[in-house]
Amino acid sequence: MKLLVCGGAGFIGSNFVRQRVTEFGDDVVVLDKLTYAGRKENLEDLDVELVHAGIEDADAARSAMHGVDAVVNFAAETHVDRSIAEPDAFVTTHALGTWVLLEAARDAGLRYVQISTDEVYGSIDEGSFTESSPLDPSSPYSATKAGADLLVGSYFHTYGMETLICRGSNNYGPYQYPEKLIPLMVLNALHGDSLPVYGDGMNVRNWLFVEDFARGIGHVLAHGVPGEAYNVGGPDELPNIDVVKGILEHTGNDESLIEYVTDRPGHDRRYSLGSEKVRALGWEAQVHFDEGLKRTVAWYQERRDWWEPIRSGDYRAYYERQYGKTLG
Repeated sequence: MKLLVCGGAGFIGSNFVRQRVTEFGDDVVVLDKLTYAGRKENLEDLDVELVHAGIEDADAARSAMHGVDAVVNFAAETHVDRSIAEPDAFVTTHALGTWVLLEAARDAGLRYVQISTDEVYGSIDEGSFTESSPLDPSSPYSATKAGADLLVGSYFHTYGMETLICRGSNNYGPYQYPEKLIPLMVLNALHGDSLPVYGDGMNVRNWLFVEDFARGIGHVLAHGVPGEAYNVGGPDELPNIDVVKGILEHTGNDESLIEYVTDRPGHDRRYSLGSEKVRALGWEAQVHFDEGLKRTVAWYQERRDWWEPIRSGDYRAYYERQYGKTLG
């Protein structure tokens, strides 16, 4: 296939692109704004066409769609903490950007896959969300993602577009920007910095290795029913504090580095996705958390060339604003 992958230089997008190029032999065009978390380095050694533009750029989006078979949209502002401080960028990308892509894809007659998140459902105390669960987002990030999902669904119902939605649980793995829990904690542990844990650390997440999510998206792209949403959940649920302790073990540190900090506003207590619908398409998660965390920590230990420029740049100022501490 020839695919347009929007946001393909980001964490999940670049892992999807890498999988499609190396395992499936697809021809890929990447449309990416190359903001702080979208990096050319994430596409290293891949033969892809990179178009430097945001998805809200209608001319760039239409031009990039020329000759492709389908559009997969990862483009997003992704960090909840940043959405609380600066929600305007999330509205622009998730609402306006998604609309621009949908209009261009509709005119071109293309199959369209929207990459979403379990956070659109809000928090759940027991059991797991299904695709028919109501959307109940808690943050500007998840609210704008939920709005984008509804917009995508409307283009199926109103215009008959071949649209699909793929909602993943908490992804982790190589190339993840270190504002997120696992890479943040790994890099802090490697430097002997304190590990800031929100609240009591008992917020539970459904962890999904990024390569498994990429495969799930591929199944939805190839076999999904237009107009449908598909949950892709990880095989393991763990409280954040257990994740942090696992990172300390893999990096040879003790728990004295853990520092409990004030919880963020509206912090959802637990996410859990039921994935029966995507399993019916032939998908199964292949990587359990213990193995995935070991592989992820090893990647960051080996790839200082990838993360050292990040940790020495603007990220340091962001970290100080967010946590009130300076990185070592």
